[in-house]
Amino acid sequence: MPISLTNEMMRSIIMDHSSNPSNKRTPSSNDYESIHMHSDNCIDDLNIYLKIENNLVVDACFDGIACTISLSSTDIMCDLIKGKSKEKALYMIEQYNHMMHEEPFDDEVLDEAIVFINTSKQAARIRCATIGWNAAENILKGKK
Repeated sequence: MPISLTNEMMRSIIMDHSSNPSNKRTPSSNDYESIHMHSDNCIDDLNIYLKIENNLVVDACFDGIACTISLSSTDIMCDLIKGKSKEKALYMIEQYNHMMHEEPFDDEVLDEAIVFINTSKQAARIRCATIGWNAAENILKGKK
């Protein structure tokens, strides 16, 4: 997705994922790894679930309550890491975190997540934009 998106386009993508998150659900089976994340500075209180088979993220979802930024970034993250190897998913998370901290990053792997490129200019929102991503990283690295 090109970085030349307008602010209005980015806002629209964020609002759509927040209002209609396609990955917000509690899994019906017990074969998901999960982690609970919350923020002391925001309403964010999420459970992140990953189903990993043969080193592949076959499903990703979440439940809980969160602000618009957290909901949309977590929903987009779930879309992006599904079907990826653990290594590829970790690389995507790493690149997203580089973007959040205004470090050089590979925009080719971020797809819709690029809409959060300006979040770094609002330091208080970085935690909101990364809470789901950090949870997925912890699961993929075996840290719970």
